[in-house]
Amino acid sequence: MTERIEVSRTIAEPAAAIFAVLTDPQGHVAIDSSGMLQDADGERVTAVDDSFTVHMDRESLNDFPLGRYDVTVRITEFEQDRLIAWTILGQLKPQIGHVYGYRLEPGADGTVVTSFYDWSQIDPKWREAGIFPVISESALRATLGILERAVRRGYPKSSTVS
Repeated sequence: MTERIEVSRTIAEPAAAIFAVLTDPQGHVAIDSSGMLQDADGERVTAVDDSFTVHMDRESLNDFPLGRYDVTVRITEFEQDRLIAWTILGQLKPQIGHVYGYRLEPGADGTVVTSFYDWSQIDPKWREAGIFPVISESALRATLGILERAVRRGYPKSSTVS
């Protein structure tokens, strides 16, 4: 069984516009297809170890009665307009250790955006729980579609996008 999901989609927009959504805490909320991400606090991320807070509601997955809770998104990989990855730090101990991210590459018709979700390095306690993957391949695909729509409509509407 694989412990990593990758899905790709070509988005006919520049990498910088796509990356602007992916580095904005509110961008994560705007493109989430799971319904878990309710809101976010923090500044745009620009480097490894940057972080922001996401206000979550697990009820949308209907799998564990966690209710509303907050997590910290900590950036683990960052290459401007090319790669962003993060892990989730929460109240559960030990920390889970799964990683989410996006890789952007030039394509013939725009930017090839690959969304990935990797749980290969999760703590053994969570591996034994048998709950992974939490997010499905179809959810990653849906998020890419929402990302395309958001960028095409001009999100984020700020002058910080270069």
